Amino acid sequence: MKTKPPRPLTSLTALEQAAECLRVLAHPHRLRMVQMLLRGRYSVGELADACEIPSPMASEHLRLMQRCQFLTSVREGRFIYYEIAEKHLASIMKCIEDRFDPSRT
Repeated sequence: MKTKPPRPLTSLTALEQAAECLRVLAHPHRLRMVQMLLRGRYSVGELADACEIPSPMASEHLRLMQRCQFLTSVREGRFIYYEIAEKHLASIMKCIEDRFDPSRT
């Protein structure tokens, strides 16, 4: 039986991009927002309330995550709603929840 040759290593440039985006995720409020957004779309105010932070601070967190293309937003009247754009966030969040959430064991 033939074995597959090992996949080539990821380029350092790609790993630098990954590290930057992982740094963006590495904040409890941002992780909470991702956790919520994986379940549906939410407004800035709803996300701010869930994180117990002011709306302007929530907006800044959301802006950083949009810059990494994790999220998209849609304006409806006075409200802006956010949704997950990066499908891999679900598997990243599952790893985090499996490892750090004692209620999942």
